[in-house]
Amino acid sequence: MPGRVRTDLGLLALRVGTGGVLVAHGTQKLFGWFGGRGLTAAAGGMDKMGFRPGLPNAVAAGLGEAGGGLLLALGAATPAAGAAAVGAMSAAVEVHRPAGFFNSSGGYEYPAFLGLAAAGLGLAGPGRISVDHATGNRLNTPAVLAGAFAGSALAASVVLRRRARVVAERSAAEAKEDEAAEAEAVAELP
Repeated sequence: MPGRVRTDLGLLALRVGTGGVLVAHGTQKLFGWFGGRGLTAAAGGMDKMGFRPGLPNAVAAGLGEAGGGLLLALGAATPAAGAAAVGAMSAAVEVHRPAGFFNSSGGYEYPAFLGLAAAGLGLAGPGRISVDHATGNRLNTPAVLAGAFAGSALAASVVLRRRARVVAERSAAEAKEDEAAEAEAVAELP
């Protein structure tokens, strides 16, 4: 099998596999498919994790995963698809970061791998077995690549900075409550 054909088949397999996993995760959030709990539960979970307001963040995460994944699988607007998935996975990595690296302990290994695979596909391009190739690579250009990854990085940094502020405020409030409860308990001692 000639090298170019092997490369195209390899990119197709990686796109369909990575994109399919991302679609499944995104549709769990958006529609409750594949054992997911749906948008209302996803919004509540996002709020508890510090992504506020929860509903718009759940929609953005679900669309980044499902939409980015579908476009990756099809090889359509591949740089933008990869960038969308990277943005969504960067938030997932941050949520799982306190548990360490390995997925077996709740760490960020899995979302990091999905994000890296999506980034690699966005950078490498989809190959010839793709919608992008069939449409003359109109949305698979260096300009789309630069704009999509820059936009994704900017959006992710804004969202993660806002989340860090919410988490810090929550921790400070909990510490204050603990301090007040401790002071009250000490005051009640004989």
